[in-house]
Amino acid sequence: MRFGMFVPQGWRHDLVGIDPHEQWHTMKGLAQHADAGPWESIWVFDHFHTVPVPTEEATHEAWTLMSAFGAVTERVRLGQMCTCMSYRNPVYLAKVAATCDIVSGGRIEMGIGAGWYEHEWRAYGYGFPPARERLQMLDEGVQIMRQAWTEGRATLDGKQYQVSDAIVRPLPLQDGGIPLWIAGGGEKVTLKIAAKYARYTNFTGEPDVFTHKSELLRQHCETVGTDFDAIVRSSNFRVAIGETEADAEKRLAATRARIEPYIGAEKAEAVVNETRGTTTFGTPAQIVERLGALREMGLTYGIFNFPEAAYDRSGIEMFEREVIPALS
Repeated sequence: MRFGMFVPQGWRHDLVGIDPHEQWHTMKGLAQHADAGPWESIWVFDHFHTVPVPTEEATHEAWTLMSAFGAVTERVRLGQMCTCMSYRNPVYLAKVAATCDIVSGGRIEMGIGAGWYEHEWRAYGYGFPPARERLQMLDEGVQIMRQAWTEGRATLDGKQYQVSDAIVRPLPLQDGGIPLWIAGGGEKVTLKIAAKYARYTNFTGEPDVFTHKSELLRQHCETVGTDFDAIVRSSNFRVAIGETEADAEKRLAATRARIEPYIGAEKAEAVVNETRGTTTFGTPAQIVERLGALREMGLTYGIFNFPEAAYDRSGIEMFEREVIPALS
């Protein structure tokens, strides 16, 4: 199994209480910790407003962070889970990503999806088109990016996007362009887009659903004539790890106490319940067993979110010592 780590950028209220002057120092330190350790990649989310409710707390912009991380790390790959196609013109996004790839020495991943967070769509003036249109934007945008990164120019007269001989130079450093992660488990459209274009997919790691989505992806690959086995399947996991389950529960309690003043008791409890009893809650041995079972089902890349990372690295360090070596 391959391992990526989310760097807190505030979206999940994971920088609260840290002065804005210190937030970049915190993010940079975690990125450099990952760079010096066993992680293959680091990730952030592409969002503008916090969850589960919009608040005044920080949410740092994903592609600005891509360039910044590229300049202060040397080895880890750099991704977003996932960029919303419609938040930026796709050929402009292709240009931004190519520049970040050059800054980083060829380490950018393109996580891309159709988007879902209606509040920030409307707040930023993007409207909120129906899912059918957002998925058309995803399909056409991916076509534009692939063309831009391989040919240095892009032209498309689509239903959602029109670009005409747009020049994207210099090309990304990576041969064949920046790897595409098509994120989302939409069964009829998203997984078909993934079958056509993706090197990686990202959908739920819940075992029964993961198996079901994987089979649908296989069917779409057969339909469009691509190689299912060449697509890496990944999932995201929120981690609460401890020497005992009680220790893992203490991590959740600390997270709940930290975010409750900002989002209220009910929502704070709902946030920690997203982790309690899941694949990555519990002792290292329990987590290794559950992730190992998912690996047997075909999940070969995990991206792990430690909610307390900005304040306490002990969970990350335990995961590095006891989980990653057992599954790498």
